[in-house]
Amino acid sequence: MDSRQFLGLQPTHNPYRWVLPVVPGISTGGGFLYGGCGLAAAVAAMEGTSGRKAVWATAQYLSYAKPGETMDIDVVLAVHGHQITQARALCHVGDREILTVNAALGDRDLVEAGQWETMPTDIPAPHECTERPHVLDWSGTISSRMDQRIVKGREHLEELDGTPGDGQVLLWTRIPEVIEGVDTATLAILGDFVPMGVGQSLGIRGGGNSLDNTIRVGKLVPTEWVLLDIRIHMVQRGFGHGLVHMFAEDGTLLATASQSCIVRFWRDMPGPGPSGKAK
Repeated sequence: MDSRQFLGLQPTHNPYRWVLPVVPGISTGGGFLYGGCGLAAAVAAMEGTSGRKAVWATAQYLSYAKPGETMDIDVVLAVHGHQITQARALCHVGDREILTVNAALGDRDLVEAGQWETMPTDIPAPHECTERPHVLDWSGTISSRMDQRIVKGREHLEELDGTPGDGQVLLWTRIPEVIEGVDTATLAILGDFVPMGVGQSLGIRGGGNSLDNTIRVGKLVPTEWVLLDIRIHMVQRGFGHGLVHMFAEDGTLLATASQSCIVRFWRDMPGPGPSGKAK
């Protein structure tokens, strides 16, 4: 299975329009399309229409698509040059806009290259790490289709006691169903973890709803697992901001993802609330 099949993304007779049936398997436990899947579908659609691979893409999340709905993705190739395409995708359900994605796609034949951000050292292999527990009922959702192993982070609900952390979470993750290699769409799904990092960094039983997500793609190499180095920069005025570095098992920096999110608390989950006191 490749990433398009995983998402359920379908082409139409119009090469500039794609459709995404929204099903529970690409949705959150809250009952709406997972932001990373929305970005992934838009990127895959733009790559499919342009015939080029994404360099970067940025999504602005405007509304929610729910299971049972079908999201149309209309691709516009604003500039289609010799090496680079500048494109956008308008993702909507009927006349309700769900997200808008802008992107640059293409490749340049340049010998010079380098990587200066490095993977954290002395970390255990995925099979040596604890599986991330499902605190909420994630059965049948996007989270149930991802294998997540905690390298650094709070593993148990009791640890989310309102005590702030240092702003870093390390997580090995993979999508077992996607066996044809890691591509940009797969990384867009895996990179949507700043909200999780916000909850971990604040020490709260919560996370957030994404306002945006920007993915920047480097060198793609074969890898089964991807290490997410999640760095939360700040939480202010009810919003969290952070960055995810995504590394292959050999240390190659595959991509980065940056996000802002609305900080939210989990429903019906006793623990520190907005006042910092137990609810």
